[in-house]
Amino acid sequence: MGARIARQNGAYYAIAMRTISLKLPDDLLVQLQSEAKARRVTKSSLVRESLEKALRQQPPPGGVSCYDLARDLAGTLRGLPEDLADNPRYMEDFGR
Repeated sequence: MGARIARQNGAYYAIAMRTISLKLPDDLLVQLQSEAKARRVTKSSLVRESLEKALRQQPPPGGVSCYDLARDLAGTLRGLPEDLADNPRYMEDFGR
């Protein structure tokens, strides 16, 4: 399959684009249409721009973990064993 030239608002760009289907709630679609109209761009280009921006802003791998988010809660329950994994008695039937 060779490279294709796609058309956008009367202009051509030389990168291949694939078509996908996207389901949006009505209120988000209205926002998308309104913003695209205000900026005088296609809905597709606005979705691409937003998706690229969101993916760039993702935290790097190894960033914040679940433990980091809940660290202040660790050890706050009273009356439980300190660490189930340290006592073989608590691990007797584990995995059976």
